[in-house]
Amino acid sequence: MYASVRFQVEMDVEGITYEPSGNVLAKGKKVVATTSTLQELSKVMSLCNLSDIGVNDKGVWDRMGESTEAALKVCVEKLGGVSGPRSSKTPCNDYWASQLEKEIVLEFARDRKSMGVVVLPKSGSSKKGQLLVKGAPESVVQRCSRVMLESGSTVPMTDKIRNDIIDKVEKDYGSGMNALRCLAHAVLDDADPKDKRLQDPSKFADYESNMTFVGLVGILDPPRVEVKPAIETCRQSGIRVIVITGDNQKTAETICRKIGVFGEKENLKGKSFTGKEFGAMTKSQKLKAVQTASLFSRTEPMHKQQIVECLQDKDGPAEVAAMTGDGVNDAPALNAADIGVAMGSGTAVAQGASKMVLADDNFTTIVSAVEEGRAIYNNTKAFIRYLISSNIGEVVCIFLAVMLGIPEVLVPVTLLWVNLVTDGLPATALSFNPPETDIMTKPPRRRDEQLLSGWILVRYFVVGAYVGFACVGGFLWWQMYYPEGPQMGFGQLRDHLNCNSAVARTFSNGFDCEVMEHTRPKTVSLSILVVVEMFNALNAISENESLLQMPPWVNPGLIMTIVLSLAQHSFILAVPALQKIFQVAYLNGDEWRAVIMFSFPVILLDELLKIVSRRKEAAEENQRKKYV
Repeated sequence: MYASVRFQVEMDVEGITYEPSGNVLAKGKKVVATTSTLQELSKVMSLCNLSDIGVNDKGVWDRMGESTEAALKVCVEKLGGVSGPRSSKTPCNDYWASQLEKEIVLEFARDRKSMGVVVLPKSGSSKKGQLLVKGAPESVVQRCSRVMLESGSTVPMTDKIRNDIIDKVEKDYGSGMNALRCLAHAVLDDADPKDKRLQDPSKFADYESNMTFVGLVGILDPPRVEVKPAIETCRQSGIRVIVITGDNQKTAETICRKIGVFGEKENLKGKSFTGKEFGAMTKSQKLKAVQTASLFSRTEPMHKQQIVECLQDKDGPAEVAAMTGDGVNDAPALNAADIGVAMGSGTAVAQGASKMVLADDNFTTIVSAVEEGRAIYNNTKAFIRYLISSNIGEVVCIFLAVMLGIPEVLVPVTLLWVNLVTDGLPATALSFNPPETDIMTKPPRRRDEQLLSGWILVRYFVVGAYVGFACVGGFLWWQMYYPEGPQMGFGQLRDHLNCNSAVARTFSNGFDCEVMEHTRPKTVSLSILVVVEMFNALNAISENESLLQMPPWVNPGLIMTIVLSLAQHSFILAVPALQKIFQVAYLNGDEWRAVIMFSFPVILLDELLKIVSRRKEAAEENQRKKYV
């Protein structure tokens, strides 16, 4: 935490954690809250606060509640000047809690941009309370009529003083690479806890008026180092990051430049709006604004919801909107978004309105989730692509054999074995493919994008057709061209139906019907089906990336299942009992070489189809950029 407190005196606070160690320095010298002004500031920071700090189970200082408020509690301890029980780890905060009782809490609201508490002394006869307020400087200062000086005396709040404070916040504290999140602190003496205005939240702003300005506290809340690379990854992925915050516009713009939402010297005209500016726009102007803007500051809950709805509007961008938030005020926007993402440390209301909760409160987790979601989607397509193309191959094989008038190439029992056992293992392994190397450089898929597009179906049928032709081709090769086969002609092979006659046991051309009882040609076809589908499983590792970019060993599980499937196939070919059941035979080396020759081209075919797909994607992306 880094804080700065200033009206007449500017101070620096040492320390970057919730541990209350470090000093408050003014011009390099230690400062203790011994003056009336600093004690008033310390009181407001401590009591106008709903958080707490302490040592957790791991022995580390941590917060309970909102981080900004916890940082104020830490600052109170570093200012010192008062002391509670010696045994207390937070004696200064405990001191203020022992002296004053919180009577009424005026919860923070976006309309007045402040929070207040009415406190009463715990001892003494005084029934007069004091109102302690903290909030956005531009809001709190406008409701102050006096200013507390360093000495503790007060002077009237003039327009010049008011403008000087606001200019200091916006130009000095709210800009530059070390922009501070500034909070103004004020008090109102003789506050009546029985005032009827305290019963109506709409009149809280009226009650918080004519206050005395005490000071500013600026907190440096640096973004995590991993946020900027994550935003750049989003940009490469075609994901727009829009920051919606209640912070001051200048502070928010500075932070956005730090995390890469804006360039360091980028012109922000039309890219940064306040909630007030957005609320005053017409619907058409709002639809245009959400397409160009990357920052909305000083927003209210209704603005957040409207921004989400405009992003989804069919008359506008019609985009898929994800919303992150942690507060009650974020709930409407979280619920309206296509996917609401709540922080694990956020309110129960925000978590209930969301579809996802981040346990680590880290923006990069969302990016990782997007990558994982894309990988799951791609793996689902890989699973479907592998099984459909393989099944198409089997269907083509059967129908092609019928159309050619040749004997059946595959028997039903072997088809069942392949579908239920052999193909199942690689298909399952494809579900665990790692993300493609370029998965986060591709634009998001459209909301209405079909799982099976026209081009994808064409690819399925092309690969499936090759599988079927390869199986039939292997059968014909063994019957017609294999030296150890019968070497019959195609016309002779088509005469196989004569063997079904009760009279004739020979072909019309003189071949003995025993030739049709050979199981080796069907075994060659079956082996081609098995091996070609194993090669097809390798093709399915990536939809469009070459095997040179994503080699088989990126998925060790797939390699293991392919080996196991081939071992199962070899087992049924080698065991005599299984040979009879599946009507297969053991193949020699020449026959296995033929199986490989018929199977391997499916790799080359799919690589060619991937090249065509990549070119189609590149053309579509260029076309999209042309019209963006």
